[in-house]
Amino acid sequence: MQQARTGMTVFAASLALGISSLALAAPAPMAGKVLPLVPWPAQVAPQPGTLRLTDGATLAVPTGDAPARAAATLLAARLAAQHGLTLRVVEGDVGTVRFVRGAVAGKTGEEAYALTVAPGGAVITAPGDHGLLYGAMSLEQLAGAPGKGAVSLPAVTLADAPRFAWRGLMIDTARHFQPLDSIRAVIDGMVAVKLNVLHLHLTDDQGWRFEVKKYPRLTQVGAWRTEPDTGHGPGPRSGGFYTQDELRDLVAYAAARGITIVPEIDLPGHAQALVAAYPDLGVLGGTPPVSGDWGVNPYLFNPGPKGMAFVKDVLDELMAVFPSTFIHLGGDEAVKDQWERAPQVQAQMRGLGIKTENGLQSWMIDQLGSYLAQHGRRLIGWDEILEGGLPASASVMSWRGEAGAVDAANAGHDVVLSPAPNLYLDNLQSDRGDAPPGRIAIQTLEAVYRYDPMPKGIDAQKAAHVLGAQANAWSEYIVTPWQMQHKIFPRIGALAESVWSDPQAAKDYPGFLARLDPQMRRWRAAGLEVADSALAVDFKLAGTRSAALDAAFNGKRVGVTLATQAPYGTIRYTLDGSAPTARARAYAAPLSVAPGTVITAADFAADGVALSAPRRFEVTRDALLTTANSALSACPRGALGLRVPLNADAQTNGPAFNVNIFDACVADDHAPLARARAITVDVARLPRNYGLAHDQRMVIARYATSPHGELVVSAGCRAAEKAADDRAKEHDPMPGATVLATWPLPDPAQAPQQFTLMADLPQLGLKDESDVCFQFTASPAGPFYTVQQVRWSAKPAGAAQ
Repeated sequence: MQQARTGMTVFAASLALGISSLALAAPAPMAGKVLPLVPWPAQVAPQPGTLRLTDGATLAVPTGDAPARAAATLLAARLAAQHGLTLRVVEGDVGTVRFVRGAVAGKTGEEAYALTVAPGGAVITAPGDHGLLYGAMSLEQLAGAPGKGAVSLPAVTLADAPRFAWRGLMIDTARHFQPLDSIRAVIDGMVAVKLNVLHLHLTDDQGWRFEVKKYPRLTQVGAWRTEPDTGHGPGPRSGGFYTQDELRDLVAYAAARGITIVPEIDLPGHAQALVAAYPDLGVLGGTPPVSGDWGVNPYLFNPGPKGMAFVKDVLDELMAVFPSTFIHLGGDEAVKDQWERAPQVQAQMRGLGIKTENGLQSWMIDQLGSYLAQHGRRLIGWDEILEGGLPASASVMSWRGEAGAVDAANAGHDVVLSPAPNLYLDNLQSDRGDAPPGRIAIQTLEAVYRYDPMPKGIDAQKAAHVLGAQANAWSEYIVTPWQMQHKIFPRIGALAESVWSDPQAAKDYPGFLARLDPQMRRWRAAGLEVADSALAVDFKLAGTRSAALDAAFNGKRVGVTLATQAPYGTIRYTLDGSAPTARARAYAAPLSVAPGTVITAADFAADGVALSAPRRFEVTRDALLTTANSALSACPRGALGLRVPLNADAQTNGPAFNVNIFDACVADDHAPLARARAITVDVARLPRNYGLAHDQRMVIARYATSPHGELVVSAGCRAAEKAADDRAKEHDPMPGATVLATWPLPDPAQAPQQFTLMADLPQLGLKDESDVCFQFTASPAGPFYTVQQVRWSAKPAGAAQ
């Protein structure tokens, strides 16, 4: 990375700031308001008064200082977009806001800056280009939420420098190609909170996105794949790639915003797109397709002389486009089965005196690390490169928890923390039914805010090897720019605070939310999609489902509580289905509403701006008798680990389903069987596009009694599962449970992806709040089935409702 590690460079000079000292301050109110700064600066000294910026104000930069002019120009453009202000950039030392080259007292490094705002003007002082840029971003934040017209900046003096040098975000362009305009928009959002590394995952089994002129088939073939089969045959082609000129432009765009782009070419695993393009670079022969399966696939790169020469050729072109010090070479999830079975690979290992396949990967990493070092670059890889021994030249990005970072740092290697699930942004932000697809290890805004990227197991003497931290947005379940941005914003604001701000400052989540609010508005005003998951209103019945149904059927009132994840704003609601406004009733205590009521609620800031989109909750018989997919749980032998779309490459936001890909079974734990006379099940048929590698053995195959399998609905399934001690019974649809209904599944080639099954229920004297399992017995070699929703009816099927 081009930036020096924080604390490595010492500046002898100091800057006179006009006050005797700066306070090491936790975020604190100023004149009744919290300074809207994210991340929170190292030192803050509030001052009396304000500085008013109006049209025609000048931003003065040193004569001939192009980077200072660039920072001022960027600030002017952003204030114009956010507030409609027209500011002029001039050279010299006279202006409303002055950019000055100089040291910052008590702060070192190229990214350090000081910002002084007084009624007579503002001064941004920094020794380096990035410091001037970050001072400008702090001034933009002080201007507050977007508006039109003059702005008043609170008087304050800041002295600031980052805690870590690597403050990153990874975007996976390989699984789903992301357009350059969207990546530029994300870069604009990153610089606002002083993130400085964009890691681009450019190759994987599902696509090769980097143009290599010496090997054109990498993009002619490797950049495109066929969408997976959902029962009607393969889908259309999807993919794309970036030309070298396009990427050079992106690098320059990012650099102008203080962001280094670190490219990743993933080897020796995750190489199926490479082998599809150049089969002779594989190890067992044959030409695989570019994969449409998510997970771990078997195809490995061949590290023989021809393959190593190929990688060096690719690296030559990669280095010509990306000037970053670090080059990422993956190294993750390379199951070694192909190497174990390939005679030429085994012969190479014997010739090199290498005993294990992990040792061969270590040799390969060492060779490529040495090649990069000859060109003034450094190799970094995922923590699997520790297996088999870590070459001295390599740095580690720890994703399988923090253990890899601890081991590598204690051994003297530089590390970047990027652990799953803590910093995996493809994880859901809430368990709401309107959440877009992703992994179901929910990482809320607060969870990211609370994460500390300095693992406790690292020796104090080795702490300097922690370069910083990075959040990852893996895109198996992120298809569109909307979805990518929804995952990234606002959680990177929480990440920014962890990697920039002083860890000794007390964590104050409510205060952080108050400071983040204006930044979220700025991101939205810039056209970015910003998730409102933390501030969306959730509804919960005050008692059991059974009690609510009793009340609804007997004309009595039903209790409902309203809440948000985050302690910020005021919940306002209506009871007539209309969208609430800032004048709607404020929620203060659990509601008691009549059956048939539709509650609509949203969170509002103190100034009346809606912080979340309105959400609805229907207190009706039909709604209380309906169980949505998001309210279903896993059947006994697993967990619902993924939330997946109807089609793997859908370009629009559509329905999403919580599933366990190892067991096509879901359960309604609170089924109203005492009053149910019929059941309607909406079923979805999904692509089974998962590379499970050695975990394939965990897939449950159930015995089918019809050509395409069945949906079997059983009550008392959990107790039956607990009682079953014979492992063979796992293949029985539900031993000991009470079968309520069974339907043969239609031919996938003929039936739509979403269809409905209905049946009357036997009257067996079962109780409300019963557990009911929905098991699909379709072959695991075909599409995957799940329940979209269950509708219980108090009347037989076909009867008037």
